[in-house]
Amino acid sequence: MDEADKRRLEELEARIEAAKTPEETKHHSEEHYSQAQLAWRMVIELVAGLMIGFGIGYGLDILLGTTPIFLVLFILFGLAAGVLTMMRSAKEVQEKRTRAAEEEGQENGN
Repeated sequence: MDEADKRRLEELEARIEAAKTPEETKHHSEEHYSQAQLAWRMVIELVAGLMIGFGIGYGLDILLGTTPIFLVLFILFGLAAGVLTMMRSAKEVQEKRTRAAEEEGQENGN
């Protein structure tokens, strides 16, 4: 191998290594996707709470032969549980973002 071939091979290896390293910048569409994912997660949590409350209330009303008092009561409990779960998820996401912002600030500061 002559000197030109060695140089071309080294340049190719450097380009391959550069292609292997992941980009550190987050693309805007990825951020949008995570926001949509978070929104769907919260909707599903709310609906799941309502459906579980509906199922328990309806089952108790059928089992006990009562008017839809348990249905209404457990739908309200399910709504409250769904909202609490949504709030907990939002707090978790906010804490993650705060930690990430602090870490980024420390990296930029040092």
